Amino acid sequence: MRGFFRWLLRVLVLIVVFMAAALTAMRFAIHGRQTAVPRVVGLTAHDAEAALAANGLVLEPTYRFYSAEMPAGQIVSQVPSPGEQVRRGWHVRVAESMGPQRVTIPDLTGDSERSAEINIRRRGLEMGTMAVATVPDASPDQVVAQSPPANALNVSTPKVSVLVAAGEERKSYVMPDLRGRTEDEAVNAIVRAGLKVGSISSQPAPGEDESSPDTISPGTRIVTKTVPAAGQRVWEEQAINLEVTQ
Repeated sequence: MRGFFRWLLRVLVLIVVFMAAALTAMRFAIHGRQTAVPRVVGLTAHDAEAALAANGLVLEPTYRFYSAEMPAGQIVSQVPSPGEQVRRGWHVRVAESMGPQRVTIPDLTGDSERSAEINIRRRGLEMGTMAVATVPDASPDQVVAQSPPANALNVSTPKVSVLVAAGEERKSYVMPDLRGRTEDEAVNAIVRAGLKVGSISSQPAPGEDESSPDTISPGTRIVTKTVPAAGQRVWEEQAINLEVTQ
């Protein structure tokens, strides 16, 4: 009997040693897949991409800004910050300088939505947010306000947002909450609602941990954010932008 307990004790010791070794190996494996984010502010997009790739990271340009201090083509800001520990394969979002503002902001008031968009893109600018509202005495589909205003100076971004008058025949909806749905489910829901799919950007989910169990199938992209956000009023054929996990 004493021999049996001695044998059982040895087995328990071996199990404890095995579990400790497995946890140590897992910890090393997790940290081995982590890396520090290098500083890319001030670099060109090409050099920033190379610096990030050397650390197993991916450059993701997201915004462009006018800057009188930073030459065109250089990185103005980055997320995550330099020195932050992330896992390899993480997307680093950067904003790129466009140099000093050289483009005149056009006057879009009175234009149709389509004409305003053509005018914006022809000048090398970008279409920002398009909001729709019922405006008394305004013709349907007519731009009634814009931001930045016409001929504005010291503009920070090349995007021009417009407010368009809604026609009585144009239907409005309350934006549903699509967070947590797959990309395909969200796209189908948007199309079925009579809306349009806008831009789709991707980013690993914040706080992801390699040691956490997988809850979704590999390769499945999950919606984490929509613009406009859930609960806001949206209009028929309005574009809905999505942010999904990588």
